[in-house]
Amino acid sequence: MSKPTSADHAPSYYAASASPQPQRPALDAALDVDVCIIGAGYTGLSAGLHLAEAGFSVAIVEAARVGWGASGRNGGQIVNSYSRDLDVIEARYGTDTARALGDMAFEGGRIIRERIARYGIACDLKDGGVFAAITPGQFAHLRKQQALWQRYGHTQLRLLDHNDTRDVVASERYCGGLLDLSGGHLHPLNLALGEAAAFESLGGRIFEHSPAIRIERNVRPVVHTPHGTVTASFVIVAGNAYLGGLVPELAAKSMPCGTQIVATEPLGALADALLPQDYCIENCNYLLDYFRLSADRRLLFGGGVVYGARDPAHIEAIIMPKLLRVFPQLANARIDFAWTGNFLLTLSRMPQMGRIDHHVYYSQGCSGHGITFTHLAGRLLAEVLQGQAARFDAFARLPHLPFPGGQLLRVPFTALGAWYYDLRDRLGV
Repeated sequence: MSKPTSADHAPSYYAASASPQPQRPALDAALDVDVCIIGAGYTGLSAGLHLAEAGFSVAIVEAARVGWGASGRNGGQIVNSYSRDLDVIEARYGTDTARALGDMAFEGGRIIRERIARYGIACDLKDGGVFAAITPGQFAHLRKQQALWQRYGHTQLRLLDHNDTRDVVASERYCGGLLDLSGGHLHPLNLALGEAAAFESLGGRIFEHSPAIRIERNVRPVVHTPHGTVTASFVIVAGNAYLGGLVPELAAKSMPCGTQIVATEPLGALADALLPQDYCIENCNYLLDYFRLSADRRLLFGGGVVYGARDPAHIEAIIMPKLLRVFPQLANARIDFAWTGNFLLTLSRMPQMGRIDHHVYYSQGCSGHGITFTHLAGRLLAEVLQGQAARFDAFARLPHLPFPGGQLLRVPFTALGAWYYDLRDRLGV
């Protein structure tokens, strides 16, 4: 696992408003457990919690701190389905695969709510998310999406015309929308911290500042950190965009990408005027923007993609023009926080799950739908380690394709494709 540039959390609103967390020790001994998990983000925490509930002894090694990566920096929006929707999955992989994945497409959000309720996790959960259409063509697509999701049993949807949309977001930018009442938003770092505490309450152990630097792929694999080892019956690789070169065959089939977020000053009554229903919003562009209110009535607004995951020098310069196109009334609002974080993109835009040898499992590449899919992935990883492989294998059978041009050319090739789709969005095609 690549070593983080800082042991502290990113300078985000989430870090500044996080629940208290313990200073967990670094691994400095030789452990022997049932399962070793690499990465204390949502995937690792979800898998660890499911396994601990099932009676497994589990240790998680984390290069920095719990929720240090995407799990503690993201937009905080509960978005259902996958980065490629079910009609694309059906056309590309067939009806059987689409049915199998469709049956799980809305499960991640339910798992999150189950965890919050069972363990009393305080993370500012709010229900309701809106996909906002900028063009008539996008609104027509939302109408089809509603019918598609209803065909797969998801009925908590309401189509919004222009006036309905204006009632949930005070902007003239949108001509309509689709409200998903099972969507929503939350404080993502506090969710991760709450899940970590729940995992530890069941006997799970988390070691921070303990990057995995090597995996011995034996019958019982051994994970090496700078000052310790974990021997386990199974290893789960859950480093996602921050895995680095620990597992080269995974790095070749994915690409870290950066996204940026800003948080305004607390807006008071203006916040309620901007988003009267307190729903989270994302638009329908290929390079989409997303925004919502925090518990203390700030606007959190994110967007932009940096392929290859370098940190941009001027986050506000990237985000503010996008924010002001939606809310010109915030031209004088102060920006209190601006940060970036990485997600992991795959060529197919579908998540990747699978086995390396017979004892090392992995999940990665949520491609922007990480909050919900990581929680589903944790359940599926726990299932397969208990001998229930059918649902895990529905994802493991998907082809995991390398990016064209290899690691040298994947960034310019992908950026060129994104430029094309961004141009289509701008032209309203």
